[in-house]
Amino acid sequence: MATRLSDRFGARVRCRWRRTSHGSTPSSPVEPRRAPVEPDVTRSSVREYSTALQVPVATTGNLTDDVVRNATEDPERVAFSRRTTEGWRDVTARQFLDEVRSVAKGLVAAGIEAGDRVALLSRTRYEWTLFDYAIWFAGAVTVPIYETSSAEQIEWILEDSGARAVVAETPEHTARLKEVRDRVDDLHHVWSIEDNAVAVLTTLGHEIGDDVIEERRTTAGPDSLATLIYTSGTTGHPKGCMLTHGNFMFELTVAVAELHRLFDAEGASTLLFLPLAHVFARIIQIGCVRARVKMGHSADIKHLLDDLAVFKPTFILAVPRVFEKVFNTASQRAAADGRGRIFNRAADVAIAWSRGIETGRTSLAVRAQHALFDRLVYSRLREALGGNCEHAVSGGAPLGDRLGHFYRGIGVNVLEGYGLTETTAALTANLPDAQKVGTVGRPLQGTSVRVADDGELLFKGGQVFEGYWHNDRATAEAKDDDGWFHTGDVGEIDDEGFVRITGRKKEIIVTAGGKNVAPAVLEDRLRGHLLVDQCVVVGDGRPFIGVLITLDRETVPTWAEQHGKPTDLAKLLDDVDLYAEIEAAVEEANKAVSKAESIRKFRILPDEWTEEGGQLTPSLKLRRAVVMRDHVDEVEALYSR
Repeated sequence: MATRLSDRFGARVRCRWRRTSHGSTPSSPVEPRRAPVEPDVTRSSVREYSTALQVPVATTGNLTDDVVRNATEDPERVAFSRRTTEGWRDVTARQFLDEVRSVAKGLVAAGIEAGDRVALLSRTRYEWTLFDYAIWFAGAVTVPIYETSSAEQIEWILEDSGARAVVAETPEHTARLKEVRDRVDDLHHVWSIEDNAVAVLTTLGHEIGDDVIEERRTTAGPDSLATLIYTSGTTGHPKGCMLTHGNFMFELTVAVAELHRLFDAEGASTLLFLPLAHVFARIIQIGCVRARVKMGHSADIKHLLDDLAVFKPTFILAVPRVFEKVFNTASQRAAADGRGRIFNRAADVAIAWSRGIETGRTSLAVRAQHALFDRLVYSRLREALGGNCEHAVSGGAPLGDRLGHFYRGIGVNVLEGYGLTETTAALTANLPDAQKVGTVGRPLQGTSVRVADDGELLFKGGQVFEGYWHNDRATAEAKDDDGWFHTGDVGEIDDEGFVRITGRKKEIIVTAGGKNVAPAVLEDRLRGHLLVDQCVVVGDGRPFIGVLITLDRETVPTWAEQHGKPTDLAKLLDDVDLYAEIEAAVEEANKAVSKAESIRKFRILPDEWTEEGGQLTPSLKLRRAVVMRDHVDEVEALYSR
């Protein structure tokens, strides 16, 4: 770069220095994962870094104010483009406010009180956003539930949150609710989007006056609870993260300001296709409403490319798995058409061109080839995203250097950030004018990051959650007395404030698709099978969940005799009946989780994990890092084609 980024923004930061070790960075899904490198003691890192708050954050009001303000100041502006059976239909700011009010009146007429929790179980669609705001207009709290959640997970969230009502999407969703409804004490109402929930509630609330809704809408302030988002914990039971209107208002104020080139661009628009139950998509939804960015929804990944072609967003958000899929699909199609070598060369040139941006040195040959491939290759890739997409926001899992440079090289700048449900999404982000590919960016305005003595990243800022719902112990473990939030991730800060994630302190697995998976619930169920001794669920940064399994040396011989099999364990590893038994155990374990969290492949090992071998602690707890180190090849085999 021509100038140091810290020179350009030096007045905004304060930092303390120390020399730290540098581990490996999570690699791109395109590349094989590498073992940690030796610490680089020649580089210095920052122990603590803060970015000053330079934009005013509202201290009154709540998230519903954006909807009212939009309809008042620019009523005919297109707020949404809604996908219908007849095509895409525009929804103005005035129309959205009218629909939100009407549904909110129905909720009030049904007996929903201020502060009540209302669950949303649906795919990403226009009605998700409509109900989210209607729940807030009624003074209530939204409890998102992943549409892939199992009946067992749904029961826990409804019971723990004390939800009074559920808005479900499909008959299949309502069928899952029927399985658990009798065991959920506080649940009084279930409405189905596909069974005319909007019309039903609009009719129900016909006699509720605007003044009643206005009073309800304005009851909430910045400190009021806006949503309970349940996130996986190591115990297997999801914990409800309490996020206030103020958390969102802080996050959105600084994010929209920092990413003004996305939100303020002429004709800015985005197509949401990630689950709105995830805080990542949710914050973009609310940000678009606040910034008056036209938004669309796409629930079916099968139609995503068609939707992108019609909608033509100026920016998108996605998890690394999506970017990986686009890259791999393009590569495979090029190879099938006999253009594999050309595509590979074009990819290398895109990466080299992007790297040159950061070093300030791009050779004449690279510039010339880049211009050529822009016409031959890159333009077609941009068309796959609709043709107008200049930026993308990536989160949920590490993107990796190679993919980051590739996309920037083809003209779609992927801005990688970092955050958690507990932090209302982003804590750090790369910005169009302040970016280092391979990092997760610098702290957003009003946010501080600290590297603890054990390497864990701690954060403080107005977007950090209040705590876990009805779980003071977990809250105390996550936030210390000084307000620092413990992320459970290990990382480092460079001398310009850019944060790099180098590992995970906790055992929660984050797939390449950004899904948080608690391995304990699957492992505990698998170990309950008589033939299973130990198991380790894997899948961090991978496209799906897999598991390594060892057999119980005491029970297997008995099973073998009963089935007329040789009792020699080595001879049983490829036995079809034994395989079927383990497969059934895996299927049973999968019943406790959603499809996205379920085990797709497993591998039976001949090993025995013991304390003597170093895989178990004296208390017989599994040393996951040791197992992963000893079975690198077996893990790779799970993901090889």
